[in-house]
Formats: sequence, C-alpha cells, structure tokens
Amino acid sequence: MPFLLILGSFFLNYKFNSSNEIIVLKQYFSLKDNLMIFVILTFGIFVFYFINNEILSVKLYHKYKVKELEIRNNLKLGVPSVNEFHIENEVSIFFEKKIDNNFYDVEAVIFQNGQFIKSASANIEIEKKNYNIIFHKGERVILNDIEKSKTSFDKFIYSIENKEIEILMYDIEHFNTFELLSNDNNEFYYQAHNRIYHYFLILLVIFISFKVFFIYKPKKIVFGYYFFLFLGLLIIQLINSYLIFLLNNNNSFNLYYYYLINFFILLTFSYFIFELNENN
Repeated sequence: MPFLLILGSFFLNYKFNSSNEIIVLKQYFSLKDNLMIFVILTFGIFVFYFINNEILSVKLYHKYKVKELEIRNNLKLGVPSVNEFHIENEVSIFFEKKIDNNFYDVEAVIFQNGQFIKSASANIEIEKKNYNIIFHKGERVILNDIEKSKTSFDKFIYSIENKEIEILMYDIEHFNTFELLSNDNNEFYYQAHNRIYHYFLILLVIFISFKVFFIYKPKKIVFGYYFFLFLGLLIIQLINSYLIFLLNNNNSFNLYYYYLINFFILLTFSYFIFELNENN
C-alpha cells in the first residue's frame, strides 16, 4: 500500500503537470484551506487498508490455503479418467458421470475383504489423515473366506489411511492483528506489532502523498524526487524486516527498541521529504 500510494500520487502529478493544472490547484487548493477534504480522503484510504488487512485478506487467504491443500491431496489420491478412478491396492471406482467432487451411478470394488458396491452416488472427503469415500443409497456385497453377505445402505463410508495427506497449518496470515496479539507464539505476537507499525507508516505515507502531489517542477526532477521516495520506503521496509528478525532471534532486543528505531527512522525520513518539498 505505501508504494501504491506514492505511485498513484506520481501519476496524478505527472498528468496535472503536463497540462499545467498543478499551478491552478496550488492557487486555489491547499491542505490548510481544505483540511476537511484531506481528513475524509485519509480516513477513507486508512479504513480500506484496515478492512483489507484485518478481514478480507485473512478470509481470502484461508479459503486459498484450503483449496490449495484440497488440490494437493487430490493429486496424491489420483485423478479420475475415462469414467474410472483407481487407488492402487485399495479400490477401483467406475462411474457414469462426475460433477465437481461427486460421482454418480457408481460401481466400486474394494480389494480388502472382497467388497463390491453399487450406489447412486459417491464423493471423497479428507479428514485428518484419512481419505473417506462416502457412498450414498446402494448395496454392498462381501465375498471372502470369512463372510458372504449382501446389504443395502443409505450411507457407507470406506476410509483409507494415508500418512502423506497434508493438513492445514495455520500461519501468520490466517489471523488478524487482535488474534496475533493474544497468541502465545512470540513470532505471531511480534508480527502483530509489525502490523501496528505499518498502520502508522501508512498514515505518514498518505500525508506525504498529498504533500508531494503539488510538486511543480520539470518532469526529470519530479521523476528523481519520486525515485528518492521509493528508495527511502524500500530502505525503511528492509530495516523493519531486519528489526523483526532481531525480535525473533535476539533476546536483548525488545519491542521498546523496535518502536524507537522505527519511529526515529520515520521522523528522519519525513523531515528530509518535507525539507525537499518546502519550496513547492
């Protein structure tokens, strides 16, 4: 988001500079005279960033990881082809049609215990370390040395243990900031403070973006100015990443130093930005 804001203000500045509209705006518009507009825009951008970080990204990331694991596990299980589905040394399934993860008009041979199944439908689900093949509304015939029987069922589940099945592991991106703060894992806890720091960073960048939008200089100078902004933000992010690394790996480095160093860097960066832009 910080880089997108700087990039957006650059393109707007470039467009308005090309038609000399910046001169008109500088005469009739300023942050001091239009404080309410500035506050509304800042609030809107910040709220969007907050909702995206705390709600949308968390939910979408969880859905993505669930789907990713489903695809991986299905690939390990096997891929149906030509109305047949074979799991080596376990079961063979023959079906008339397949819609999503459901098979219809199913005939199956379960090699263990000599079981033969005919059902209206079947589907496969993954639970813990098992593949569960669930048959619906059918008949089951068992033919082996111990048992010979025929039964009807509404639902029959055949489980296949598979230790290679991947389960969903919750990482930092699965949680919002409040959940990370209450987590016992130090890495998660420090990541929460990293997000809090980024909320301060985004507010500063919003203000800088509005300020530098009014630069009226030759295009080469404006380009160099924005390049300096991008480079400064990149360095700030790299330093912050290193500080997070220290929090997780150095017992003598704590949150006090983390915030102190980061805010000192932000204030220094802001000072140089506004000094460069003082006469614009």
